[in-house]
Amino acid sequence: MHSVSVISEAVHSAIDLVAAIVAFMSVRHSGKPADKDHHYGHGKIENISATIEALLIFGAAVYIIYQAVQKLEHGNIEVESLGLGTLVMAASAAVNFIVSRYLFKVAHLTDSAALRGDALHLRTDVWTSLGVLGGLAAIKLTGLEVLDPVVAIVVALLIIKAAWELTKESFSDILDTRIPAKDEELIHRVLAEHSHAITDYHKLRTRKSGHVRYIDLHIVVPGRSMVKDAHSLSDLITSRIKERLANSHVLVHIEPCDGMCNGCHLDCKSMAHS
Repeated sequence: MHSVSVISEAVHSAIDLVAAIVAFMSVRHSGKPADKDHHYGHGKIENISATIEALLIFGAAVYIIYQAVQKLEHGNIEVESLGLGTLVMAASAAVNFIVSRYLFKVAHLTDSAALRGDALHLRTDVWTSLGVLGGLAAIKLTGLEVLDPVVAIVVALLIIKAAWELTKESFSDILDTRIPAKDEELIHRVLAEHSHAITDYHKLRTRKSGHVRYIDLHIVVPGRSMVKDAHSLSDLITSRIKERLANSHVLVHIEPCDGMCNGCHLDCKSMAHS
């Protein structure tokens, strides 16, 4: 067709294949249990995979822009077989939509960063394919073949936007950013439900590695509590948090109340909500 916009989609789809292979390998590896060298498991390989995907997308976008600019500079713009190109782009958009929808569903169920990255990558393909399809239709209607490299540049900018969003999401987990506020709120609710048994809680820390959430906190119990009772309370709170947040590793540190807690009565049985 001599169409740089269709070539850009071909490059994008080729990158998709490489990215899907990377995601496949990372999901297989991240599922391995913790070992003597990786006490926290292999979950972050998924975030590394998503970062590699983002870099591949950036590279594809730069190549597309380069090709489009070259075509604009040299003026050798001549697009052929518009009917065939339109058919191929429509089929590409339909297939990518079906696959990306399924990937998003599985990524949500498994909380997989690698699958979510691949799904986002394919969903971007849907919009870029539709963009190229629209560009080919506009060329057919107007005869302005200069629209071909212009559409290619627009496609590349959309690809860069998707790559940037994927990079931010991947690096947040690599840098041990806290889990989303709505997830932490579930932890606070569990602790509030046990306010009759604990006097306070603090030092709540959260992070995520792959699909696993790591949660640790300190809870304060009445000073006269038996070790066995405090341990049972810790297990109960841990199980309640895991019920609300799947794939969670919870570590609870028990501290005895020294009678100086905010709002603590002499019987050490009231809770100062943190």
